[in-house]
Amino acid sequence: MSKLILLRHGQSEWNKLNQFTGWKDVNLSQEGMIEAKLAGFALQDLKLELHSAYTSNLIRAQKTLEIVLKVLKQEDLKIEKNVALNERDYGKLTGLNKDEAREKWGEEQVKIWRRSYDVAPEDGESLKDTYERTVPYFEKNILPELKKERNVLISAHGNSLRSIIMNLEGLNEKEIINVEVVTGTPIVYHLDNNCKITKKTELLVKRFC
Repeated sequence: MSKLILLRHGQSEWNKLNQFTGWKDVNLSQEGMIEAKLAGFALQDLKLELHSAYTSNLIRAQKTLEIVLKVLKQEDLKIEKNVALNERDYGKLTGLNKDEAREKWGEEQVKIWRRSYDVAPEDGESLKDTYERTVPYFEKNILPELKKERNVLISAHGNSLRSIIMNLEGLNEKEIINVEVVTGTPIVYHLDNNCKITKKTELLVKRFC
């Protein structure tokens, strides 16, 4: 048995401003740092020994992982960073406020760009594009660790994690559209020796009002 923990980074400075972030290397907001710490406390309650951790090339995911491992007192853990785990690239939408984008292109078009599986904004990626770079990396580098009954933490982004969830849970293109990954909320998969899910838990994270 092994455990896979998926964690979307805490709130970033651009999340706070409701801007499309994508590959822009934006740091965590103060609230995001608190979210990361609270995620660490939630994981602490599991009393789980991690064997390796993976993150993207973007600082918001790396910083979230750093904070979590500090809370867990597992700062010496082996960490691998890779661009394959980056958020999807939003192309020409990057940096734009989402409400302003809706005013410019319409609610329906922005919804299609954000939630469809295979429609990409100009110069950007669709979820399908993200899946095609994230999942091969996951299958080559992370699944072998899980098959060795090792516990793995991935600190990444909404769409790279949705890609992994789609693969792991066998979801189709319509089912994945409704999957939302919340910032700072660990998702724990219990896996058997064939990496089939035996249990899935979204940890309850205490939030400050």
